[in-house]
Amino acid sequence: METTLRGVGVSHGVAIGEVRHMGTAVLEPPAKQIPTDEAPREQGRARQAVEAVAADLIARGNLAGGEAQHVLEAQAMMAQDPELMADVERRITVGSTAERAVYDAFAAYRALLANAGEYLAGRVADLDDVRNRIVARLLGVPMPGVPDSDEPYVLIARDLAPADTALLDPTLVLGFVTEEGGPTSHSAILARALGVPAVVALPGAGELAEGTVVAVDGSTGDIFVDPSPEKRAELIRTAEERKAALSASSGPGATSDGHKVPLLANIGGPADVAAAVEAGAEGVGLFRTEFLFLDDSAKAPSEAKQVEAYRKVLEAFPEGRVVVRVLDAGADKPLDFLTPADEPNPALGVRGLRTLLDHPEVLRTQLTALAKAAEGLPVYLEVMAPMVADRTDAKAFADACREAGLQAKFGAMVEIPSAALRARSILQEVEFLSLGTNDLAQYTFAADRQVGAVSRLQDPWQPALLDLVAASAEAAKAEGKSCGVCGEAASDPLLACVLTGLGVTSLSMGAASIPYVRATLAKHTLAQCERAAAAARATDSAEEARLAAQAVLSGE
Repeated sequence: METTLRGVGVSHGVAIGEVRHMGTAVLEPPAKQIPTDEAPREQGRARQAVEAVAADLIARGNLAGGEAQHVLEAQAMMAQDPELMADVERRITVGSTAERAVYDAFAAYRALLANAGEYLAGRVADLDDVRNRIVARLLGVPMPGVPDSDEPYVLIARDLAPADTALLDPTLVLGFVTEEGGPTSHSAILARALGVPAVVALPGAGELAEGTVVAVDGSTGDIFVDPSPEKRAELIRTAEERKAALSASSGPGATSDGHKVPLLANIGGPADVAAAVEAGAEGVGLFRTEFLFLDDSAKAPSEAKQVEAYRKVLEAFPEGRVVVRVLDAGADKPLDFLTPADEPNPALGVRGLRTLLDHPEVLRTQLTALAKAAEGLPVYLEVMAPMVADRTDAKAFADACREAGLQAKFGAMVEIPSAALRARSILQEVEFLSLGTNDLAQYTFAADRQVGAVSRLQDPWQPALLDLVAASAEAAKAEGKSCGVCGEAASDPLLACVLTGLGVTSLSMGAASIPYVRATLAKHTLAQCERAAAAARATDSAEEARLAAQAVLSGE
């Protein structure tokens, strides 16, 4: 009998197939003591396993490229963390086996993260995966992972580690469903990069029996269990209609009455450029520069290395707009040479621009490198600071840009409610705003963006979040300046229309989402988008806001 479940749709498309579960195993080694003279040998085994796992993660990243590569490189750094390794060796010295020492050391580190307010809950999943890989190697057993199947299937998991998600074969994995995660989790971001339909935050997903046929709608978040032939036909027809709309849509982003809404790409580095160009991106709305700094957490990359990487991206968009976010370090992106290891709550501590202002030489080098990379190119370079709280922050960043001789527009990201509420004040110092809706939702609702249990508060349709977007856009319009969205909210085609109606002047998203957003915008006038935005803001919940906007845009 057909039943319907509802999770959070995070990657467009429809998948119909049999359920296969992610392999799991209890990788807790026995607690047995070893003689003192065996400690050096066990410590050597531990070091070798750690290095092998780190090398494997890096190799997987090189194969996957793009966003996945940066995530996996960060995991490799996690595996090689010197403090963790020192704890492992200490435990071996007092009698633990290598595998038990690794298990216990990671457990202690995991507890520290949880006690830090669980901001790093999403990184805890990554930490568990690294631990399991090291322990499995030491035990000589296969690492649990993606099921072995010759037939296409729908993958079900509690959560997906980046190392698994990055190398999913889209010819076999039709789509995936997870119990944990949220719209901005690693699973969601990598699913969109792969173009695989995905639904996250579905309680009880693990209870779906192996071999059960399900239909996954990654646009709506609906899971149909044992769908009827009529439901299958309906979903396939809907998917084909979406594809037809995509192929018929091309060119710059605009509403049906010609109101221009530039559609830009979010990228992590040069490896992501090809997909952005192929999708018809009109430029880059968010160039995350962290990838360069993750190569070596002990020191910043040289100016020359930065110039080379930045220029590759700038050259790909002649006459286009490229918005670069300077290094956003801290919280879930710690760097040994920048971020303190003992902050009680890193999410509310020294991160983003605060970190850079504490280390002006790092900011100066990056800004100088950007200036040199743009020399002689016809690109429109814009540079923005993350985690701007007020006008004082904005002025400090603008002053640093001018001192570095940067010939570009300077902007501020709106990720903190104070920045949205005082946007007009901030715009006295900078020339544009860019809304990072992922963090803005997190700080507005006190809801960790990686914790599935609070995913409803991470929903970008929340009316309170729409109010903050509207406040920012209205402030920018009053000052004659631009206000874009570079958070994951822009990748939702229906919400893209609402954001346009709120006064947002550009939308930036993962490359795979651009065709969907372009096609949907082209169906509606600016006036319809404005009415949909007003209807959404007049509601009291995310679901009501979505339905209200949908009713307006569908003419109901």
